[in-house]
Amino acid sequence: MPYISLTEPEIREMLDRIGVETIDDLFAPIPEQARFTGKLDLPAAASEIEITRELTEAAVRTTTLDRMNSFLGAGAYDHFIPSVIDHLAGRTEFYTAYTPYQPEASQGMLTAIFEYQSMIAALTRMEVSNASLYDGASGLAEAVMMAVSIHRRRKKVVVSAAIHPEYLATIRTYLTNLDTALEVVCTEGGVTDARALAAAVDQDTICVAFQNPNFFGNIEDVVALSRIAREQGALVIASVDPISLGILAPPGEYDADICVGEGQALGGELFFGGPYFGFFAAKMDYIRRIPGRIVGETEDGEGRRGYVLTFQTREQHIRRAKATSNICTNQGIIALRGAIYLACLGPHGIREVGELCLAKSHYAAEKLAAIPGYRLAFDAPFFKEFVLECPKPAAEIACDVWPDGIQPGVALSRWFPEMENHLLVAVTEKKSREEIDALADALARAGAHESGTSARGAGR
Repeated sequence: MPYISLTEPEIREMLDRIGVETIDDLFAPIPEQARFTGKLDLPAAASEIEITRELTEAAVRTTTLDRMNSFLGAGAYDHFIPSVIDHLAGRTEFYTAYTPYQPEASQGMLTAIFEYQSMIAALTRMEVSNASLYDGASGLAEAVMMAVSIHRRRKKVVVSAAIHPEYLATIRTYLTNLDTALEVVCTEGGVTDARALAAAVDQDTICVAFQNPNFFGNIEDVVALSRIAREQGALVIASVDPISLGILAPPGEYDADICVGEGQALGGELFFGGPYFGFFAAKMDYIRRIPGRIVGETEDGEGRRGYVLTFQTREQHIRRAKATSNICTNQGIIALRGAIYLACLGPHGIREVGELCLAKSHYAAEKLAAIPGYRLAFDAPFFKEFVLECPKPAAEIACDVWPDGIQPGVALSRWFPEMENHLLVAVTEKKSREEIDALADALARAGAHESGTSARGAGR
């Protein structure tokens, strides 16, 4: 829609109706010393042709993963996306949809959300799912906050140090102004140290939160971790990779109270880091504590099936003191992509994708660990991601192989300074044997010389 500015007569009419002389009068409550005066230093206006040319040139300069042999991961993964997802999710009735406040006018979107909730519940083997949250990080933090509201008399949250560092930072932010302690349990061999967890969990513990597979790609002993929490009456919160649930036990099978995760892998593009969606499922006992909204099935006055927003426990709909969260809305369009992805693949397809990720990542790990100077950092079983110890800083390795059109993984020094030589390598079902072998060849060359590194590019 083109932007058409107001005319002078229209501006004058509006000012007269408000009862002020000039537009500057509208800002009178702001102290004069805090107001900007003069003109903004902006370039001259450009035509649509000039802007299109400039944006096209910028797009050509941008390196995208479809032109790279990428092994980036750490929470955002380059999985195959069936073309039907773009076709269906891009339909105008979905693409322009906002919060479906009026059910009689929003049955299509409400139906889609209900189907999404049903598939997330089936995937995780949990009893109820909400309509999605912003992303995996906010989903985990909201799960912790939900647990705090359930166990009001307890004062301690225990989390594994093997969860995504950015998820942990989000939890810290949520708990900043609460009278709730946060204890982070150390890892041993790339997984949560069960003995340290048992020592940390007591009768004052609200919940135990862990990630499986964890941030390093390793598979946790979820049964043991859950048992430790249960023995002290603490809630169990599991953050999971949805693709892994094709071959790993879902949280419902090891009696998790709350299951969350990042849904980007379910038909979501990498999108330069977002928008993504967080899925959120729980036991039915806690349905009134779940943040966000839940779509339910009902009947109208004539007995016809219909869908409504059954629960909307947020501050815009009920008294703020009783709201479970200030989460404003669900990621409708991105969650819809997840629902279409799950519907397209079905249980057998999800299992096949998981098996391919497992097989290809283990082939890559064996291939890379056989290169002189490189070794796997951990012996723990892993799913589609693993940590590779390099003969020199991983960020330098990434620079060295950039001219070959390869992104070898994520340098862990970004979050863990002590892991300067460690590279987190993700291998999805899209990777071919030839691409993995090309990575191995490039890393062998990069590790063979210790001279200066390329200034071009860097690992994420």
